[in-house]
Amino acid sequence: MQRTVTHGETAVVETSAQQAPPATFKQKVSAYFALTKPRIIELLLITTVPPMIVAADGWPPLSLVAATLAGGALAAGGAGAINCYFDRDIDEIMPRTARRPLPTHKVAPGHALAFGIALGVAAGVLLAVTVNLLSAALSIAALLFYVFVYTVGLKRWTPQSIVIGGAAGAVPALVGWSAVTGTIELPAVAMFGIVFYWTPPHFWALAMRYEHEYAKAGVPMMPVVYGKAETAKQILLYSLLLFAMSLVFFSVGRMGWLYLATALGLGGVFIALAVRLWRRPEAAVAWDLFRYSITYLALLFAAMAADRLISP
Repeated sequence: MQRTVTHGETAVVETSAQQAPPATFKQKVSAYFALTKPRIIELLLITTVPPMIVAADGWPPLSLVAATLAGGALAAGGAGAINCYFDRDIDEIMPRTARRPLPTHKVAPGHALAFGIALGVAAGVLLAVTVNLLSAALSIAALLFYVFVYTVGLKRWTPQSIVIGGAAGAVPALVGWSAVTGTIELPAVAMFGIVFYWTPPHFWALAMRYEHEYAKAGVPMMPVVYGKAETAKQILLYSLLLFAMSLVFFSVGRMGWLYLATALGLGGVFIALAVRLWRRPEAAVAWDLFRYSITYLALLFAAMAADRLISP
């Protein structure tokens, strides 16, 4: 493809090849790394290690922690890459995601899909060999659930996709617990519940900020379908459920006063921000809640680990 650009009296022919030089090795590595959605991986790993500490009543073997984190990161990265493959048309429309590797043609769609599958297979093998079969099965099940139930089955059809699909993001708590114990017990289920109820207010707050982008892409997120006021109401309801589940874990997890004080303080702020959003369902207020929700999850799970480590 060619186009002619006139500079004064001179006509210069430019080609698309001249405008798009081949990517360097570093740029290719960066593009494939971006496919894994590393910020989401960070959040998932935050909810993996504290369950291991609680289950072990202290620090588990560092080799086990490293293997579990490596396997979890591979599984989450694989899910992210496959999600990028299926959502490439949506990502191209939304300015928030338009710079991802597929919309910018830094990675071919088929290569992204193959990369994601390879990461998922590697995760399953690594966890099965170095951790246990239950942890491997849970990780692969979460990947498949995220891809086929959330991304393919629900995201383009129902505003409840975040509620149902959020189960995939809560599985790392089960993986961390099962890595130590080889089982799934009630405290692990309560930690799963915390992340499960955290996901809707977290993501719906983000969706309120980017409501117009989701509408343009035809994605029926809660604010697009029901409006900001109803979304803010739902965020408040799920924030209350989240607060209740954090207190349930205090009981079933046999936590101490450090965790309880942290859960009460963090949860109180979360509910206060949700009430503020309910009263003022605006994008800027929703963004404040979204940013706090990330801090909330990290500090709450850190408090679980710290409580167990300092308990006599």
